[in-house]
Amino acid sequence: MYGRAACVWVVNDGDREGHGDIAGYLLADVVDGAGHIEQVSVDPGYAGQRIGRALIDEAARWATTQGYAVVTLTTFTRVPWNAPYYERLGFVAVPPEQLGEGLRRVREHEADLGLDRWPRTAMARPL
Repeated sequence: MYGRAACVWVVNDGDREGHGDIAGYLLADVVDGAGHIEQVSVDPGYAGQRIGRALIDEAARWATTQGYAVVTLTTFTRVPWNAPYYERLGFVAVPPEQLGEGLRRVREHEADLGLDRWPRTAMARPL
């Protein structure tokens, strides 16, 4: 379901041949003319090593090289390693009435999946 612009970054704790465990990954695409972080995940065994931050910063660099002025994501608002974490990284909540059509569709899809049983929001980080 990803567009042609989709990118993925993987952090591997192995050697140069790629052997070893995957410590984390980030999947990004383009939504509403902005870089969009679809998923970022870090194995709990690697928590506290700033892997998530490094992946997000890499996605922001990619978005900048593509000419986008912002990077967006959607997340849970009350989970400490979600919205509060992203706020520390420079993201701000986007009010629902300011969502572009693409982010609106992302949020609708999340609701269809049942993710709105817990409070969620879209966030943006200016580049």
